[in-house]
Amino acid sequence: MLDTVRRAFHIEDIRKRLFYTFVMLVVVRLGSQLPTPGVDPTYIQNFFANQTGDAFNFFDAFTGGSFTQMSVFALSITPYITSSIIMQLLTIAIPKLEEMQKEGEDGRKKIAAITRYVTVALALIESIAMAVGFGRQGLLVEYNFVNAAIVVCTLTAGSAFLMWIGERITEKGVGNGISIVLLINIISRIPDDFAQLFTQFVKGKTIAKGGLAAIIIIAVLLVVVVFVIILQGGERRIAVQYSQKVQGRKTYGGQSTHIPLKVNTAGVIPVIFASSLMQFPTVIASFLGKGNGTGIGSQILKGMNSNNWCNPENLIYSLGLIVYIALTIFFAYFYTSITFNPLEIANNMKKSGGFIPGIRPGKPTVEYLQRILNYVIFIGACGLVIVQVIPYFFNGVFKANVSFGGTSLIIIVGVVLETIKQIEAQMLVRNYTGFLNSKGNSMKNSFLGY
Repeated sequence: MLDTVRRAFHIEDIRKRLFYTFVMLVVVRLGSQLPTPGVDPTYIQNFFANQTGDAFNFFDAFTGGSFTQMSVFALSITPYITSSIIMQLLTIAIPKLEEMQKEGEDGRKKIAAITRYVTVALALIESIAMAVGFGRQGLLVEYNFVNAAIVVCTLTAGSAFLMWIGERITEKGVGNGISIVLLINIISRIPDDFAQLFTQFVKGKTIAKGGLAAIIIIAVLLVVVVFVIILQGGERRIAVQYSQKVQGRKTYGGQSTHIPLKVNTAGVIPVIFASSLMQFPTVIASFLGKGNGTGIGSQILKGMNSNNWCNPENLIYSLGLIVYIALTIFFAYFYTSITFNPLEIANNMKKSGGFIPGIRPGKPTVEYLQRILNYVIFIGACGLVIVQVIPYFFNGVFKANVSFGGTSLIIIVGVVLETIKQIEAQMLVRNYTGFLNSKGNSMKNSFLGY
């Protein structure tokens, strides 16, 4: 990885792309510190301090602390992420969008444009809800239409500007812009989390106890990171053989290839869906000032709060963790089923003269692909659950409450690996270009007699 970055700096074009990406990320972090006009930042900080759930902490980690500071980037790129997920689901449900996606580059550009409009609409809805809901409770210094309108316009514009920065990084930077913006927001919270862990488990302890705690924390993080790398890179390869075709004096086909099925087929989407669904009732109850009673409803809400999971003193609340695991596995199957179609792949293989050795084309191929896919999805979902449950275990048993959890680690590792791959691909293209240019120049010089 370090060798790839080092070699990348020796190529002028990639060096410019890296510098452009760095400048854009500096703009992102500077914007995260700019306060929204007319807002009392102490209100939202006190609101966070009074919350017992981690739903807002999860959101704050994605915004890089912008939400707790109520900066101009308080909404971050979460509206864009939500918009992208919605468009992916609608592409499966609406035939016109599905046809648009199959049109190639032009169709993808149209879908991207629609995604931008949906992003702005979602940012507008969220900013209005925050300006009205929190504004009445003290978020605004003076609650009136003008101040509320300023907050709505500022937050919506901030989210749209971050979307623009992400697209510019994709176009003029190292690529994968939206994910890189999300990555820098998550990373910005890690120093505070490490400081909290140091204060809680190392500071003030004896050298033996403090050193042992530090070693355990570092070891757990390394093990989880290595496991995530294996989970992200693991894949099941299904061999495919293409039959030979003779046309005239030439023979076509006869090649062997494979269909790569990633172990973590759905990525981090199942975790995000499951976490959002589990925390939604808690968020609503927090807004309404409910959930602190002793009734059945309050007990259910406490069971849905991940801060109460794996707590030896109240193991009954860990039933919510079982529900969370079931939801993660369900969404892993659901999301993969709408993004990976074995029937379409089998038909394309049949049209191209391809087949899986030992499996007849047609329905047997579809059944075989579906069976292998179900197995791979289950393994990937179990891997996601393990990564996500480890932070909950340490939070419940040792009260090590930090903002970066399994979801954040999966995003960090996934984005870093994907960015490195894109940089390597750009370097490879330039090596080929340089080879062809030098080859062409030598041929030209020999032709001219130089």
